[in-house]
Formats: sequence, C-alpha cells, structure tokens
Amino acid sequence: MVYITLFFVSLISATLFPLGSEGLLIFNINEGYNLYALLIFATLGNVLGSIINYILGFKGEQFLQNKKILDENKIFKYKKFFEKYGFYSLFLSWAPIIGDPITLIAGVFKYSFKKFIFIVLISKFLRYLFLSFVTLYLI
Repeated sequence: MVYITLFFVSLISATLFPLGSEGLLIFNINEGYNLYALLIFATLGNVLGSIINYILGFKGEQFLQNKKILDENKIFKYKKFFEKYGFYSLFLSWAPIIGDPITLIAGVFKYSFKKFIFIVLISKFLRYLFLSFVTLYLI
C-alpha cells in the first residue's frame, strides 16, 4: 500500500495540482521500505503525471485556440523557440513550479513524444535518486 500511495502522490504532484511527493519519499525511506521499489514507483507515477500534462497540452491546443486564449501567431513564434531549446528545458521537468508547465507546453508544441518520455524519465529518476542519496547519507 505504501508503494501505491507513493505512486499516486507522485502522479498527482507531476500534474498542475500543487502537491509534492518528495516528503512522502523521504518519510518512506526513513521508515526502511525498499529503496529500489520506492524509486521505481515514485518515478513511474511522476512520469505518468507528466504524460497527462503532455496529452492535455497536445489535445487542448485546438480548444484554447478556438476560445481565443491562444494566439496562433504567438504559438508559431514560441514553437520555434521550443524546437530550439525544448530538449534542454525538458530536463527541468523535475523542478518545482516550472516543471509541470514545461511538460504541458511540450504537448502544445507537439514535441516528439519519444524524446519527451526519454528526457522526462531520466530527469525525474535522477531527482528521486539524488533525494534518496541525500536522505540516506546526509540526513
């Protein structure tokens, strides 16, 4: 049950809802649960939450354009920028506040889904791995 809870907290925290999974991960590590399982469940939940953001952006672009919330000319301009720097910006998908909107924007600009998954998986796993290391050896 601990791992499933961590999975869902990590999933929700990766969407645009304000929730953090780091505290629960640290607590579970200190309680002595299997570190490898914790890393897997936290990472997979967080990546799935980012995929949800991507899909919302991917499918929601047309809706936002129809409602005149997004300007097509600005989208084209920003898409060029994202094509140039999107790869690097996705490495910040783990970061609080800015990470979730970056994954949504990747969907809006229809960034390559394979690249998206690869980058997000690596960055989110490394964040949890670093947090685990700090918890185990420095706290």
